[in-house]
Amino acid sequence: MLKSLDRDKAEDVIAIDMSNKSPMADYMVIASGRSNRHVAAIAEHLAEDLKKHGVSGRAEGLPAGDWVLVDAMDIIVHVFRPEVRAFYNLEKMWGQGVPVAEAV
Repeated sequence: MLKSLDRDKAEDVIAIDMSNKSPMADYMVIASGRSNRHVAAIAEHLAEDLKKHGVSGRAEGLPAGDWVLVDAMDIIVHVFRPEVRAFYNLEKMWGQGVPVAEAV
């Protein structure tokens, strides 16, 4: 999953450990894309890569491309345009998280 985000040049990728915060997922990954098309492409490629590994990663929000959520079972990935990410500020709601380089 992280290779897919890196390959597609996702920016400001962070991981938040959700295991003690919510039963909906073990981890939440938040990333940014530079434009609507970039956000949609990151999410589409991620969902395709997950399918190749036997995980059905369902993407929601692709048509608009402002905020796409990819549900990968125990991991939820949010890909935002920077302005939308700043508006919703999920990092503040769920905890700061750590840069992915530190999380792995």
